[in-house]
Amino acid sequence: MRVIKNCTSVIIMAMTAATAAAAPPSIVTKGSGTAAACASCHGVDGAGNAQTRFPALAQLPQTYITKQIADFKSGTRSNPLMTPIAKAISTEDAKAAARYYASLARPQTQPTSGDPIVVARGENLAVNGAWDRQVPPCFKCHAAGGLGVPPVFPPIAGQHASYTVSQLQAWKSGARTNDPQKLMTTVAKNLTDDDIHSVAEYLATLGIQGNKK
Repeated sequence: MRVIKNCTSVIIMAMTAATAAAAPPSIVTKGSGTAAACASCHGVDGAGNAQTRFPALAQLPQTYITKQIADFKSGTRSNPLMTPIAKAISTEDAKAAARYYASLARPQTQPTSGDPIVVARGENLAVNGAWDRQVPPCFKCHAAGGLGVPPVFPPIAGQHASYTVSQLQAWKSGARTNDPQKLMTTVAKNLTDDDIHSVAEYLATLGIQGNKK
């Protein structure tokens, strides 16, 4: 009887978690005031959009998402679409959206080319780096497999290659500057365009497991 009771409790907990994940807050589906719905760009499932370079938000840590919204709001990070949206989002809505997306499993993304030579080159950079050019492995900060170390180092596994390329280029050019201690800026400046493309393609092939809040 105890085993059955314990199993029933586990099933109820799983159903409760699934129900919570299936009920996105209003800010995600409808927006709020002048703030557009998060889902209009990032999807209800948090998958984002590779063609428009909207990042996948599913399974990003809640603390990381709220920090990025705060950075857009303060001007520490800038984007013509996200900046006005962030300025219109309340702290409560930002937390609700971040909590929701952090609870979702990230859908599998696909590399844009699938060229095995490009992917292999990217894997070598992610795993081993290029120390002769002062490029540390991606996984040195973002953890083995690119699963991330919240709240500072987000998961980079399974992110759209187009988005990863855009952000590495932004750090390289100085258009993005909200990285702690300029770590990403330093790394990106030492990456060639081929490096950036290769590592982005490789990271897009990776799955991601576990929720890191």
